[in-house]
Amino acid sequence: MPLRPGAEGRRIAGDEHRSSQMTAKAIVAPKPAAADATEVVSVAVVEDDARLRRSLERLLNLSPGFRCALSCCSGEDALKRIPLNPPDLVLMDIHLPKRSGIECTALLRQQLPQLQIVMLTVYDDAGTLFNALRAGACGYLLKRTPPEQILEGISEALRGGAPMSSEIARQVVAAFQQAAPAGQPDEGLSPREHEILDQLLRGFANKEIAAHFLISVFTVKNHLRSIYEKLHVRSRTEVLAKYQDARHEPGAKPRLRVP
Repeated sequence: MPLRPGAEGRRIAGDEHRSSQMTAKAIVAPKPAAADATEVVSVAVVEDDARLRRSLERLLNLSPGFRCALSCCSGEDALKRIPLNPPDLVLMDIHLPKRSGIECTALLRQQLPQLQIVMLTVYDDAGTLFNALRAGACGYLLKRTPPEQILEGISEALRGGAPMSSEIARQVVAAFQQAAPAGQPDEGLSPREHEILDQLLRGFANKEIAAHFLISVFTVKNHLRSIYEKLHVRSRTEVLAKYQDARHEPGAKPRLRVP
């Protein structure tokens, strides 16, 4: 399906229809989720495709530890209803009628700064991804993601992570390897923090960074905390978005500016 004029991102031909079909067929007997058995995670679904929306509702309501607290068919519906009874997390489509999911994400985060929003979409290009992150999304999953991985992505986001489909993660790593070459100095960071940051931008997890430098995961977390403070960010996702911003500054070198 061709994009309408001015629509953001790139859509794979026919992918939206296939994603809806695959998700609907795949949700038959969802596996137990990773959420705490004593707590139920409330999730709002914002999706204009009725079949996919019902499939997501069913996935959440049949999975232990999750429930679909709200189901919205448009951005306007979401903006009216979600602030009245905020869920723990929102699964947000990007291609919505009138208001895009990215615009809705920005408006919801203005009203509810602590609200966790994960994009669930067919758009797989880096430009749309970074626009979503700038708007306040904490994760980005493709609609063809298996149901159990969607549930794990929700849990990961609520644990403070930034869930991304593997194809998206590869694009992020590639984009930031070009944006900030290894070893390029960044004002305000110590030599070890430069090394840790370089590993982070290459897509390595905390355990992998710890193994690379022969230090503990606890030490890696301490370094990351210091890096976040110096860069005025709160998460890996915001670090990545900040590097992307630096790439687009007129006349700027491909390096991160520390405020």
